[in-house]
Amino acid sequence: MPHVIVEYSANLEVAADISGLCEALRATAAEIEIFPMAGLRVRAIRADHVAIADGDPDYGFVDISVRLRAGRPLAARKAATAALFDAAEAHLSDLLAARPVMLSLEMREIDPDLSPKRNTVRERIEGQRRDG
Repeated sequence: MPHVIVEYSANLEVAADISGLCEALRATAAEIEIFPMAGLRVRAIRADHVAIADGDPDYGFVDISVRLRAGRPLAARKAATAALFDAAEAHLSDLLAARPVMLSLEMREIDPDLSPKRNTVRERIEGQRRDG
């Protein structure tokens, strides 16, 4: 865990490097102690049908949702939120300067009692650490 989900308006696809944003968020998250690397996943979902503010078709949005298992201290979650938002803002700086875009990020905790998991990626990574 965590899941980092980037939802963005389709009208930004040409103007923004969404794959690069995913990588920037992954690289930032990989440096954050409360995020285990073996559970880290970043994905982007394009929203083809949107209606924003007063309806101007030039408006866009990037909404980042971070879900992680409960139990991390609030201060650590706040620091992680700030680091991820800063990474997104830096990656999208040219876009944000060029056109009206709403950038947001929200972190939510997942109740571990209601979220079963099986992660064979973790098994592989941990096996490589023992072998190498």
